[in-house]
Amino acid sequence: MFESFENIVVQVNDVLYSYVLILLLVSGGVYFTLRTRFMQFRLFLEQFRCVTEKPAGENETSSFQALMVSTASRVGTGNIIGVSTAICLGGYGAVFWMWLIALLGSATAFIESTLAQLYKRRGPDGWYGGPAYYIETGLRSKPLAVLFSVCLILTYGFGFNMLASFNLQSTFSSYPFYDARWSPWIIGAVLAVLVGYCLFGGGKRIIRVTSVLVPFMGLAYIAAAAFVTLLNISLLPGILSQIFCDAFDFPAIFGGFSGSCLMFGIRRGLYSNEAGVGSAPNAAATADVSHPVKQGLVQLLSVFIDTLLVCSATAFMCLCSGIEPTKLLSGAPYVQESLRNVFGSFGPIFITAAMILFAFTTLLGNLYYVDQSIFFLLGRKPGKSLSRTVCLLASFVIFLGAGLSADLLWSLADITMGAMALINIPAIVILGKYALKALRDYEEKIRDGKTPDFRAEDIHLPHDVDGWK
Repeated sequence: MFESFENIVVQVNDVLYSYVLILLLVSGGVYFTLRTRFMQFRLFLEQFRCVTEKPAGENETSSFQALMVSTASRVGTGNIIGVSTAICLGGYGAVFWMWLIALLGSATAFIESTLAQLYKRRGPDGWYGGPAYYIETGLRSKPLAVLFSVCLILTYGFGFNMLASFNLQSTFSSYPFYDARWSPWIIGAVLAVLVGYCLFGGGKRIIRVTSVLVPFMGLAYIAAAAFVTLLNISLLPGILSQIFCDAFDFPAIFGGFSGSCLMFGIRRGLYSNEAGVGSAPNAAATADVSHPVKQGLVQLLSVFIDTLLVCSATAFMCLCSGIEPTKLLSGAPYVQESLRNVFGSFGPIFITAAMILFAFTTLLGNLYYVDQSIFFLLGRKPGKSLSRTVCLLASFVIFLGAGLSADLLWSLADITMGAMALINIPAIVILGKYALKALRDYEEKIRDGKTPDFRAEDIHLPHDVDGWK
């Protein structure tokens, strides 16, 4: 029975990612890149200026804090385990397709985050919003907004959190004390307790924790990867050549499409940067900024940090280590063996520490999104008893995920994430004209030397919104 269910999940996953999502994500990324006139490159420096803006209110969420929440969810175990899996199973060329998905997807990320700002709402505890709100208000479709929220809860509350928990405990498998019968459950229990502590403190505690841990975690990991790459810099030209050669080896790609570098690169790239999925806009909407485009630009940084920095760091660190990727090393073992070859016994310890921080912040970022979806479905104040029940259930899911099958967890997470993209991308294509008008308004004000503030009437927004009256 269980094997039949797993086979069905894998088959649905293959169809979804072999045809539907590839066309949707790539065409969406190309469309928004052209419509914004390559703004992810033109306004690259402007992104750094916007991220330093301070909120108007003392207790409001800043652009930087909102960026850290979305980065916490993006930068996680997928940057280590996901990249390793893509390279070991798909080959060197998977790295190129992850890069391409990030570059194209960054324009999509800008549109969805700008829309989240345009349609955000005001509550007693600050700003909030996301795809469910711009679908409900902009498309006037409450049922579709509810369906999106349910898909998000399944994806981030269950699929991704169970997967992050499994990925974390799997890094301990190389240690002598690890016993496959009970070690995953003990590790899962400890992680569930720590996450539960943060959850019971509410969204503000999650924001505070992630805004401290994410920069520290990312810088330490990139520094280690840069050190390994520099030690073996002579190998880098050959590695880059093989990445591009494999990426365009179309006979090999279409000969085994479902297991090709193209497929693994797109799947893991989407899982890692989440552009177009509709998750990051939930964090983007909370920022207190003077123009919606500012937070759209800031969210671009999250995509670049995730894929072009952290995922690339993992790829180069592993490929420059001298350890060849094989199917047997897929996942944590490949990263651990790569660092062991350079740092000796300290290598696996460092990866374990990085995985603990990556997994912990990923879980917090994911559950922040889940909170926002529950608020949409049940109201901003669902009640203490319900909130506690949700926190306990989220902790139990983390505990459960530590001991389940990795293949099933990857496939379930891919399917539910694909469902979110199938709802979100058509929605932002329809509503994207308002984000594009906001971008033109922002650029005109910058060009004229004006302060880029914003009112809804500046772009003749036809919907009633809280934030820009």
